[in-house]
Amino acid sequence: MASPRQPLALVQAKGRKHLTKAEIEARQAEELKVPIPSAIKPPDYIADAPKLVEEFNDIAEKLIALKIMTELDADSLARYLLAKQNYLQYTSLLNNAIRKNKVAEMATIQTMQDKAFKQVRAAASDLGLTISSRCKLVVPQAPAAKKENKFKRFDSNG
Repeated sequence: MASPRQPLALVQAKGRKHLTKAEIEARQAEELKVPIPSAIKPPDYIADAPKLVEEFNDIAEKLIALKIMTELDADSLARYLLAKQNYLQYTSLLNNAIRKNKVAEMATIQTMQDKAFKQVRAAASDLGLTISSRCKLVVPQAPAAKKENKFKRFDSNG
């Protein structure tokens, strides 16, 4: 299976692939250019939960600083926070059931907890909030300036 197409800036920063001027222009014309805002407003459906809004703003600020989050990602971050909240609630219910030795409840709650955990993990991975997903993120950097060729003065053309 082919790997996903990488942004032009990333391909150039890696320096492993030679692209002609025509290829560079074609890729620049094809790439989606979404501006990185200075702040992102949380969606309305979490506005009534101050803790979620605070966590949303904290995570969004960090992702904006990395230049990987735009307004298009606000809903994804909100869904991550809701799934995380559900996971924590199921974990609390499971701990209570374990303390009270309610075996029948434990199985049901553990199934719900497992589903919530999978949702949290998938959303976190999409947002670059897990270690493995951050390792896959490569922030493009400007290529280092080329060193001057110290033998150029011996060149007959120079």
